[in-house]
Amino acid sequence: MPVVDGINIPEDMKGSLKASNKRDSVLGVRPASETTEAEHATIEAHPKPLWTRIRASCREAFSEFFGTMILVLFGNGVVAQVVLSNNQKGDYQSISWGWGLGVMLGVYVSGISGSHLNPAVTFAMCVFRKFPWRKWPVYAVSQILGGICAAAIVYGNYKSAIDAYEGGPDIRTVPGYSDTASAGIFCTYPAEFMTRTGQFFSEFVASSILMFVIFALTDSGNMAAGPLMPLAMFFTIFGIGACFGWETGYAINLARDFGPRLVSYMLGYGTEVWKAGNYYFWVPAVAPFFGCTFGGWLYDMFLYVGPESPTNMPYLGLRRFVKPGAEKHHNDHSPV
Repeated sequence: MPVVDGINIPEDMKGSLKASNKRDSVLGVRPASETTEAEHATIEAHPKPLWTRIRASCREAFSEFFGTMILVLFGNGVVAQVVLSNNQKGDYQSISWGWGLGVMLGVYVSGISGSHLNPAVTFAMCVFRKFPWRKWPVYAVSQILGGICAAAIVYGNYKSAIDAYEGGPDIRTVPGYSDTASAGIFCTYPAEFMTRTGQFFSEFVASSILMFVIFALTDSGNMAAGPLMPLAMFFTIFGIGACFGWETGYAINLARDFGPRLVSYMLGYGTEVWKAGNYYFWVPAVAPFFGCTFGGWLYDMFLYVGPESPTNMPYLGLRRFVKPGAEKHHNDHSPV
């Protein structure tokens, strides 16, 4: 008679015991360390479902997609409510609050991927934090698609209000071309007095502040935000909007601006979405990359002491472009 855990088990119960153990292992009610080799073989004989495997390989892309979608849903949603109600259901500060909340919740949603939510932020992470360059296109496309889907959802939700505000279901106008323009719900348009240089500088400054603060909040050698990062990002975006957002709408994000702008064009707002503000559309697409890169460089050059940044490498990391293996030995201690 076999003995299990000091208890005598009759021979005729051995089969039932093995079946029960196998079932418990599959259901996860028994520690994996107690699973026998035979049971492991049985479990591995049943491959994971196709969608489970797809999700495992695309999880970071999905994370950036849904994080950016949440960001733009709240951001475009609050602008729609303020504009379409003629400031009866909010004002400019409400917009700052809405975008701040959108970023905070987007960060919570996309923690799996690092919560970039912005192609320019991902770009700066590649330059200064050794984030893999091969992931940049995947992140950027996911973020832009998230912004596109969010803008389409907001339009569907507020279509009746847009019809009433514009004066009819076939009327869709852009700021600068109408007193009842609703295109500003989806993407940014500059104030009429802004010059091309002023437009670029405004977006550059806001993007620089954004990246500088992000690096400060994630620097373990500084007063890093840790689990309070989403809340810290809420105040960061709220502050940028409240202090630097009036002139250009503080897009500071290609995915947040270009994606919804493309949606508005496809929904019938016309070519004016590209022509408005003296062809302003390219400014929020380009300036954030320069601004985030400069803000990241500024933080690393004067405050950051970690080994990941090229500012802390010999010759500011430029030697690796001449001799690709030159920095390898120097960075052997790097955790990245």
